[in-house]
Amino acid sequence: MTAQLPGPASSRHSAGFWIVAFVFAVEMAFSAAPTPLWTFYRERDHFSTMMVTVAFAAYSLGVVISIFLAGHVSDWRGRRRILVPAILLQILAAVLFLFWPDLPGLILARLVSGLSVGMATATATAYLGELHAVTRPGSTPHRPALVATAANLGGIGLGPLVAGVIVQYTDAKLTVPFVVFLALLVVSLVALPFVPETVRGREARAYRPQRVVVPSHARGSYFAVAGASFGLFAIMGLFTSLAPSFLAAIGQPSPVVAGLAAFLVFGGAALAQTGLGRLSLGRQLTLGFWLTGVGVVAVVAGALEASWPGFLVGGLVAGSGSGILLKGALGTAAVAAPAEARGEAIAGIFLAGYLGLALPVLGMGLATGLGASLNASLIGLAVLVLAVVVVAAMTLRRHPAPA
Repeated sequence: MTAQLPGPASSRHSAGFWIVAFVFAVEMAFSAAPTPLWTFYRERDHFSTMMVTVAFAAYSLGVVISIFLAGHVSDWRGRRRILVPAILLQILAAVLFLFWPDLPGLILARLVSGLSVGMATATATAYLGELHAVTRPGSTPHRPALVATAANLGGIGLGPLVAGVIVQYTDAKLTVPFVVFLALLVVSLVALPFVPETVRGREARAYRPQRVVVPSHARGSYFAVAGASFGLFAIMGLFTSLAPSFLAAIGQPSPVVAGLAAFLVFGGAALAQTGLGRLSLGRQLTLGFWLTGVGVVAVVAGALEASWPGFLVGGLVAGSGSGILLKGALGTAAVAAPAEARGEAIAGIFLAGYLGLALPVLGMGLATGLGASLNASLIGLAVLVLAVVVVAAMTLRRHPAPA
């Protein structure tokens, strides 16, 4: 059993809470920072849309590998002892982007970045909760949950926006953004040793990878929300990989707007989770289904009508729906699973999600490589997401989520 360090609230724990929040935000921001840069890589090296999606899928692969091999290890090895190597991996990814900017280097950098995110996400989230518990014993976990959501989803949204602004106003478009984020990652690495450890956890424990457990008494609702996770992550994958290509195709090549598109999706997701997260699970899922569906239709309409504001508004609505839908999906899995298997059940939802992050976008890249237009590939993605949403909603009507 994990042992927490005793002791009264201290200024070190209070400062450490905000240090971890900063580190978490930088980690996630860097993971999505390349979004507005893919158009420039394509123009420079003349590689296809398919290659952009392969590089993006490498990131998803890294996340999945890391979640199942290392994402849970901090529960007994210590939060800081996992978060520090995660930041080191992101520093390595930044160095790869800077010094091996050819396609093989880009793919490797994205893989390494994914490995880092898989290690850091659960670790930083738990770290924030434990530091909060020390500084404010007896208080509700709402504050650390809010900060973790802002750092995670907000960070993913800020990364492309910051990178897009940098690219807009510098000549070294494929260098300066990574130098800036490398500096922030180094600051994060230097700051982490000042954060108190919250897990004693040096006891011997046999290592095993993270398992996936499907609650036997709630298979219907579990598979429904896993499918919903697949669909909503597909939207996130679109806006962190190919959205700049769509915007350029409809007459808006600005890297700032490309970054803004991702910011609206993930910012909307973060706001929806924080603002609507106290609704019942059933209402979260219902609202998430409707917003996601309407948003996807608006994204397609914006692309077909060559309206980049419509494309952005659709992304905001779809992102908001995805955010509250993800919260409902994770809550459903957590409630359906027995306490001792809760982590394994939630891991399955993320597995479905990261498959959704990679596979549909890869399919779009393959379709364009075979001669399909960007708009045709987008319609295909939209049909897939809408079908998944409808099937998941119908399944949950027959197998309602636990209250």
